Amino acid sequence: MDPQKPLIGLIGAGIGQSLSPAMHMEEARHHGLDLHYQLIDLDRTGAGIEALPGLVAAARTMGFAGLNITYPCKQAVLPLLDALSPDARAMGAVNTVVLRDGRLVGHNTDGSGWAWGFRRALPQADLSHVVLLGTGGAGSAIAHAVLQLGAGQLWLVDREAARAQALAESLNRCHAAGTAGARVQASTDLAGALQGATGLIHATPTGMSKLPGLPLDAALLHPGLWLAEVVYFPLETALLRAARAAGCAVADGGGMAVGQAIGAFELFTGLRADPERVAAHFRRLVAAREAAASAPPASRTA
Repeated sequence: MDPQKPLIGLIGAGIGQSLSPAMHMEEARHHGLDLHYQLIDLDRTGAGIEALPGLVAAARTMGFAGLNITYPCKQAVLPLLDALSPDARAMGAVNTVVLRDGRLVGHNTDGSGWAWGFRRALPQADLSHVVLLGTGGAGSAIAHAVLQLGAGQLWLVDREAARAQALAESLNRCHAAGTAGARVQASTDLAGALQGATGLIHATPTGMSKLPGLPLDAALLHPGLWLAEVVYFPLETALLRAARAAGCAVADGGGMAVGQAIGAFELFTGLRADPERVAAHFRRLVAAREAAASAPPASRTA
């Protein structure tokens, strides 16, 4: 592998319009690297996570410098790796795999990336009672991050009760030392968990372009509740629109997208990314996409 021409990939489903390639390649250009970022979209062949072992093995054989991993593979990739970073091990999910000397090492920049974007968007947010909707790969990482930011009480809500309960128990072992009672609780009842809540984090795929819609009853939103969205394509989800209409302070999914990209870029290349430059480029990419989507059909093909 030529260190000046690193090869990176993203494995996931429905990622054809991901902005990760453009973000990584543009930041690499500023560092004098000829980085190529390849999308590996499971939807192109109708494959599922059963294709993951072959794809990871191929990346190793082809000399990839690293892989980003997204829905639905963040947890399924774990047994395919040679080692895990402490964060990835604690979160039970990987979104970044670094290939060095023939070894695959899993990391997780979701939690740190979410925290970076959240602090920028909602620096004064009340973290005394936070509800997290969705406990999959991204949700697990965010749960650790919001507790590290100082959340007093965290409710995990998921239709898969056993998954949410297992995560709550793990989080309480990691983060509840010195507190009275359980700092983290699990539930399948979102309305009940939101009683008295100060903030809501949405970490399910609902709202993505391929899974449009609202993940909850909009009547549950109110001005005393801040909302942090994880979905960034589209950037303005139906949930964000409903939250703004309800008077909530909001953080869109773009902050996490930029934050996790910054962390992954540094792991892949060993170089320090410029956060403001990456964030500005991301917003330009989003604006260009939105302009193209709203243009008359004739001008799109001109």
